Amino acid sequence: MQQTQERRKIENIDFNIDLAQSFGVYKNSAEYSLLDYASSVNISCGFHAGDPMSIKEALLKAKEKNIVVGAHIGFHDIQGFGYRDTVLSDDELEALVVYQVGALMSFAKTYKLEIEHVRPHGAMYKRAAEDFRFASLIARAMKKCSQWLVYYGAAGDVTESVGEAENVQIAQEVFLDKPYNADGTVIFDENPSDNIFGAVNRLKTLLATSKIDNSIGGSTVITADTVHFSNKSANSLALIRQAYDIIKPVPVNYKNVYNSGWVE
Repeated sequence: MQQTQERRKIENIDFNIDLAQSFGVYKNSAEYSLLDYASSVNISCGFHAGDPMSIKEALLKAKEKNIVVGAHIGFHDIQGFGYRDTVLSDDELEALVVYQVGALMSFAKTYKLEIEHVRPHGAMYKRAAEDFRFASLIARAMKKCSQWLVYYGAAGDVTESVGEAENVQIAQEVFLDKPYNADGTVIFDENPSDNIFGAVNRLKTLLATSKIDNSIGGSTVITADTVHFSNKSANSLALIRQAYDIIKPVPVNYKNVYNSGWVE
């Protein structure tokens, strides 16, 4: 596991947020307040949220700000906002992923945009963080849409193994407001913290040491390519603003090129 290794200082990291988390009369205007501080956005594809007009608006806002666009896929669960797990066959899961990614890719091309990554949502994200086979099926389906897409998943062995097994580029994601186990996995069943001071300190420590504080009072070395900022909490804007003051985020592909030595 990653915590047994020593990591160097993190010089570049992505900040990602969710957009088009609306449907019909149910609008989420708060999400755009975070846009000026993000380097990538995950746009809902219509299954857990997102209707044609909110998706169009999100794409155009991202284009205006020159921010990397990705597909935010989920289970077909508008009523439950994608937070309810769904049992699917392998073929059904593949179709679910390809349908959503393909739809957003086509929509984006209308505005001369390209989709660069895929991030699962809600119950799909949680299951993918814990179930290697399930996450591999998502990555495999994503790859059928484009071999260049980046798979955004929770930092840890599962996501890392999916990247190796499926030969896909991955972005290991961390949260500043969620608790972590000693093995570096997210504790999904506990509520996020609203302590901005603690979240900001977690980011500073992560950037300096590649370590994150855990639930047993210690710290765990973790791979961090991107940080997810939710707009569901009252202090989300204040948090991403303070994070932006600490480090200016860059998209995952830029980060990877930078680390390869091709750019300075």
